Amino acid sequence: MKMSDREKCVFVTVGTTSFDPLIGLVSSSSFCKLLEDLGYTRLLLQIGRGQYEPEAFVRPGFRLEYFRFKDTIAEDIQGAGLVISHAGAGSCLETLGAGKPLVVVINETLMNNHQLELANQLYKDGHLYYATCSNLRHLLKDMDISKLKTFPPGQPEKFAAFLDKVMGVS
Repeated sequence: MKMSDREKCVFVTVGTTSFDPLIGLVSSSSFCKLLEDLGYTRLLLQIGRGQYEPEAFVRPGFRLEYFRFKDTIAEDIQGAGLVISHAGAGSCLETLGAGKPLVVVINETLMNNHQLELANQLYKDGHLYYATCSNLRHLLKDMDISKLKTFPPGQPEKFAAFLDKVMGVS
């Protein structure tokens, strides 16, 4: 099955934070080769406040581009066949609301930030996959994005109730 041009892009976002280990991993030549082997032709990174700046490149069959911030990343999400994101609630909700396959990467250096709880609950509900930097490659090779369930659109009260459940408030 041939992917459309739209589906050939992987978009990676770290939101307004920094997540240099993730950006360093996904911009490595071996990771780009993995994405290429999986049928992707473009990697677009939103690197936020990170200190690490990848090297953009174009070669036959694959290109890597990046930016720090934009007013909105909605077009980047819409243009992606796969979104890899930090576990920020805003980034998760925007991607799931757009109906895009999502892999959340947990930043293990952040403590008590509820990232794991949020990602785990959304995984249990069948809406996304999640990984750490150490097992992201393995997950991408083995996951089946066709098994992901669409997140209910336009129901902020459901998401608020869901967040309350994850945070142990309800």
